Amino acid sequence: MAVLPARGHAIALWDDGLVTDTARGDGSAVRWHRALPGAAGWLADHGARGVLRPLGTRMLAVITPRRVAAYRIADGDLRWTLPARYGCSFAPERALRHGEALLIAQPCATGDSWTTELVAVDDLGRITPHRTPLGNVWQGERHSAGHAHPGKVVARPR
Repeated sequence: MAVLPARGHAIALWDDGLVTDTARGDGSAVRWHRALPGAAGWLADHGARGVLRPLGTRMLAVITPRRVAAYRIADGDLRWTLPARYGCSFAPERALRHGEALLIAQPCATGDSWTTELVAVDDLGRITPHRTPLGNVWQGERHSAGHAHPGKVVARPR
């Protein structure tokens, strides 16, 4: 089991692959819960070290060997997923925060170059040049100056 404390609540990843956000105090009020498909066996064998990672104050990354899933902390809404490359797997315990980015090790069986074995993500998803992020804000929230233009190119505001 892994626990990530937050202001007024705590997020837990249970051994069966269930992620819950519970009000702090007596823990009786579950704000939301989500299941991680196919994670229970891996969690039982390896534990949950490094699996829960905050992406800023609004998003939570859940890293398993097969995928990274990002949930909006306010309501548990799944915002994006990133599957591991074929022949590779994510190493949650080797993830490292650098500024706004979370750098995740993705070792590959083929022994590719180190640049292909490292993935950078933030609250908007995988960091790539000229990306157009999803709108991950919740009911009127605004993005920071680091994400000044989150709009979609194909559907401009009217």
